[in-house]
Amino acid sequence: MSDIESFKQEERVFNPPATFVNNAAISGMEAYRALCAEAEEDYEGFWARLAQQNIQWTKPFTKRLDESNAPFYKWFEDGELNVSANCLDRHLTNGNADKTAIIFESDDAKVSTITYRELHERVCKFANGLKSLGVQKGDRVVIYMPMSIEGIAAMQACARIGATHSVVFGGFSAKSLQERIIDAGAVAVLTADYQARGGRQLPLKSIVDDALALGGCDTVRKVVIYKRTGGDIAFDQNRDIWLHDLIDGQSAECAPVAVGAEHPLFILYTSGSTGKPKGVQHSSAGYLLWSMLTMKWVFDIKPDDVYWCTADIGWITGHTYVTYGPLATGATQIVFEGVPTYPNAGRFWDMVQRHKVTIFYTAPTAIRSLIKAADADSNVHPNKYDLTSLRLLGSVGEPINPEAWMWYYKNIGGERCPIADTFWQTETGGHVISPLPGATPMVPGSCTLPLPGITAAIVDDSGKELPNGKGGLLVIKRPWPSMIRNIWNDPERFKKSYFPPELGGTTYLAGDGSIRNEKTGYFTITGRIDDVLNISGHRMGTAEIESALVANPIVAEAAVVGKPDETTGECICAFVVLKRTRPEDGEAEQIAKELRDWVAKEIGPIAKPREIRFGDNLPKTRSGKIMRRLLRVIAKDEEITQDVSTLENPAILEQLKHVK
Repeated sequence: MSDIESFKQEERVFNPPATFVNNAAISGMEAYRALCAEAEEDYEGFWARLAQQNIQWTKPFTKRLDESNAPFYKWFEDGELNVSANCLDRHLTNGNADKTAIIFESDDAKVSTITYRELHERVCKFANGLKSLGVQKGDRVVIYMPMSIEGIAAMQACARIGATHSVVFGGFSAKSLQERIIDAGAVAVLTADYQARGGRQLPLKSIVDDALALGGCDTVRKVVIYKRTGGDIAFDQNRDIWLHDLIDGQSAECAPVAVGAEHPLFILYTSGSTGKPKGVQHSSAGYLLWSMLTMKWVFDIKPDDVYWCTADIGWITGHTYVTYGPLATGATQIVFEGVPTYPNAGRFWDMVQRHKVTIFYTAPTAIRSLIKAADADSNVHPNKYDLTSLRLLGSVGEPINPEAWMWYYKNIGGERCPIADTFWQTETGGHVISPLPGATPMVPGSCTLPLPGITAAIVDDSGKELPNGKGGLLVIKRPWPSMIRNIWNDPERFKKSYFPPELGGTTYLAGDGSIRNEKTGYFTITGRIDDVLNISGHRMGTAEIESALVANPIVAEAAVVGKPDETTGECICAFVVLKRTRPEDGEAEQIAKELRDWVAKEIGPIAKPREIRFGDNLPKTRSGKIMRRLLRVIAKDEEITQDVSTLENPAILEQLKHVK
């Protein structure tokens, strides 16, 4: 895996505005370097100080880091706390009780708000309801709910009573849901009758029924149903209960249950297309600490901000930067039920304008889709909306290509908003590499530098650290509080996946390739390890080729995968979405040639795609993630056998089978 080559260096640099720097939580590079130096000098003391200052403990910790059973690291092990109390109860006495916690906008644009006092009451009633069903500390509860205040309250209610939650994204199939229920050993499933999304109603309760009917879910005693739409559902009187009936008459007070710092707050299953799903297990204290610190450091959260992370609670971004981080730091946040293109592709910008959003955090796939929409229809171009309330932008989910970064910076941020291009994973719990908006000079497409306390490096296959300018494996050399603790029920897989013996067994392997700039030391992610191509002996990251394609003015989006080739080892297959209608036959061949020549000019002839396939879109999950595994299957002209139930647009797969 070592020596991933990079053929193009991004030279544009954008400094944070002086006004932002002056008021930032971390102000200037000197402040950043001082925190890094503190962590370097006394690593355990650095984290202990931050944990003491930020978390409200019911029993203070005396132990800091336990490395005796590496890689099963423990932080603050003898301390006790309650995560929900840290998110809600603290605001009842610090002046935030009547501050708006959540501004909820439904798919059909109805808006409702809830204060911290009201949210605390709702969570307490939900928690008491769960207790009345026999759910207790240590039990696992599966949550299969839409983006809603109720979904967030469900997570907080579990945390309040010490139950471990496992949220399953509301687009997964019955089979996927069943697998997760069985693996977690869930005692209850919390769901809704339907979810409203893009003008359609999607049946969640019937999918739960189908999952349970598949068998093996004997641990499930109750199914709790939030009445979202009032649509018809099947109802089992012995097992099912409406949420409104469950909480009716419950006390608005529920004493938070103290749990140990290492108590599993949640299990979140990664959506692998093959094999048993991996249940990423996170702790309570370390995870909460990092969700708070990154809200303060990376998002520079202020008391008067209106913060909006567009992620669904079914993904890690919705856990850390919707359910836990914003509430623990007392933020006012937007929670949105719908999709960015309904009723039109100006929905995000309209909401920013109406709610006067100041911090906006979304995915590159959404940005690229909205670039295409804005080019096709001037009525939904962001320049039609007043976005001057924005002061900070963020990007999450995958590397953002430089041209999409520039569009975001100019058209959404008005060239005045820093962009936090955040690199992190389900397993890291929160941001690990990101610009600090009041300190770090930004480079389009680069996540820049590790956050204080994160010892990121690039190594070769044997674990030897590589010099700047040499691409290799991204690793983190020392444990940090918010890191994955285990794979639920599978410790051997945990060690093999994340702490391989080839790297010494104690170094965290991120699974991504990366390269550092020779001058600045900035990190640029080159793609997943399995997205590294070997073309005639040259090792290339797919992200660089995709960025080159999207830099062409006619291209809206591109995904690149490798395809076996007898001569070169692998050849490049590109899936391209244009900013215009999909070309046919001769025109498609002509455009494909132009794009090959473009890539040759941008990177070099070695990077020219052998095949280019055009589509109206790319296969994406409902969270906007491109399903590259499916593209690899299509490129090899193989039959798709994976579960495609999470795709927003399964019909697109047929289009992409045609080669130009």
